[in-house]
Amino acid sequence: MLSTLFWVFLKINLLSTSGAASTGLLYNEAVGNFLTEDQFVQAIGLATLLPGSDALQLAMFVGYSVAGVPGGLVSLFAAILPPTILMFALVVFLHRIQREAWLSRFVEGLTPAVAVLILTVSWKVLKSGTGGEFDWLTVGVGGASLVAYLLDVPAPLVILAAGIIGTFAFR
Repeated sequence: MLSTLFWVFLKINLLSTSGAASTGLLYNEAVGNFLTEDQFVQAIGLATLLPGSDALQLAMFVGYSVAGVPGGLVSLFAAILPPTILMFALVVFLHRIQREAWLSRFVEGLTPAVAVLILTVSWKVLKSGTGGEFDWLTVGVGGASLVAYLLDVPAPLVILAAGIIGTFAFR
């Protein structure tokens, strides 16, 4: 059973990048073989409530349900093996080419593109969060947050303060 768990989770994590895709693959592999549909739905609910990766929590849950602690450990190991190997390979590759001139130019070219991508996503989040309408309160909270960031106030404190202001100001 442990080898079956290992191969199932290795296959799932080789074929998907985690998230919804891995959950769909896990559903196809686990329901009927390892879990009932009700157990799988409960596992999804539990994994969603807990902090961290849903895919890893589901792997541990399914493995534990099937074969106890050894099953949970085998499933977790199989789930993290593919991304770990890929990251080590990438680090080895980048370490070998880190002094290449083209690489630093490549990173310099990425920087403005990533900045624009972040601004675009931020704008979409702002528009959807305010319904597309901006008022002075929205501009004030945003401006105060920007000033706080520029003054090196820790980001979690800025977000917490903005959330508290939003709780009372935006009704």
